[in-house]
Amino acid sequence: MLLSKSCVYGLRAALFLANQEHGKFIPIRQMSDKLEISFHFLTKILQQLTAEGILESFKGPNGGVRLIKRGEQIPLIDVVLAIDGSELLTECALGLPGCGVKEPCPLHDKWAEARDGIRSMLEESTLTELVQKGRDENLRLTSENGFDILFEVKEGV
Repeated sequence: MLLSKSCVYGLRAALFLANQEHGKFIPIRQMSDKLEISFHFLTKILQQLTAEGILESFKGPNGGVRLIKRGEQIPLIDVVLAIDGSELLTECALGLPGCGVKEPCPLHDKWAEARDGIRSMLEESTLTELVQKGRDENLRLTSENGFDILFEVKEGV
């Protein structure tokens, strides 16, 4: 897997939030239950996204987290960079320091091409786009549940 488990869970949480009513705080416990992610692990991930300015949190009985911007304004790359950093998109596939055009490793050309494709996909895909695809095609966001079970269908999201 190219993305860390934290990043994968962060993407799932961001998709969950992108389908909620904009501006509404969603309790972390509710997210953790619906997404089948450990509450404590999810809390740490959401703290990273909050520190990077993707989420906003509110404490108290009506507290939770919410996206700062609308889902159509958040490309996947924002979430990936916030959690995993840029190494996936810059480092050598074999972990060799200084790998590049002047001193390539055996995988350099193929990895550079694949890496550029991954970067483009992450930059061009927004949270809202994927939420819409998930709902339209009843795709799953957990081991068994599709978008129709996890999300209230929102008009105009």
